[in-house]
Amino acid sequence: MPRFRLTIEYNGGAYVGWQRQQDNRAVQQALEEAIQAMSGQVVETVAAGRTDAGVHARGQVVHFDLERDFTADRIRDGLNFHLRLEPVKVLDAAIVGPEFHARLSATGRQYLYRILNRRPPPALEAGFVWHVPVPLDVVAMHDAAQILVGHHDFTSFRAAECQAKSPEKTLAHLAVSRAGEEIHVTAKARSFLHHQVRNMVGTLKLVGEGRWSAADVQAALEKRDRSAAGPTAPAEGLTLMQVDY
Repeated sequence: MPRFRLTIEYNGGAYVGWQRQQDNRAVQQALEEAIQAMSGQVVETVAAGRTDAGVHARGQVVHFDLERDFTADRIRDGLNFHLRLEPVKVLDAAIVGPEFHARLSATGRQYLYRILNRRPPPALEAGFVWHVPVPLDVVAMHDAAQILVGHHDFTSFRAAECQAKSPEKTLAHLAVSRAGEEIHVTAKARSFLHHQVRNMVGTLKLVGEGRWSAADVQAALEKRDRSAAGPTAPAEGLTLMQVDY
């Protein structure tokens, strides 16, 4: 029984998130329906990360098993044919060994959060950026972000519904930079807590506005209390960019 690995991209605004739900359409459902239409087999896919409603992906990784043999190119092209009406596309397909697991084999994940930092709201990028019309101090945001890099208890940046066994994570990289009218926040870690990136971005926005200092970020981290940190940034600005193995 061959195992296939897919790299996919999708517009998360069209779905209730990655994970299949009973009453609402999810990315997982769209992909599994395409697999069934192509192969005639009902499968359950496993993703590297269960992105939330509205969160996008450019490098989500998925695996699934089939009873029949297919070439990797046929899997990619066949699935894209059946996904032609969905904002989900297969960028790459490969045949892997049975030991490969999209979630458990991953050694790192990289997210990008985009803030459109200008007075006029977006037209072309609507649904893909967080529009913040007031000027933000990128240097102050980046400097404060470095407080969060490393191994910490991230309870203050963890959603109440997070199912992770421990709030402790090691954040390998958190950087804030300007790209024209946008501010980009890049985060890299082996794994993240539920809403961790969005909660960190919401906190750093307070620093950019001058309402918080780096010391306030440090205090919020040390309190280990979600109410001590900033608000949750909107899902639409977040994209899963890459999964490392």
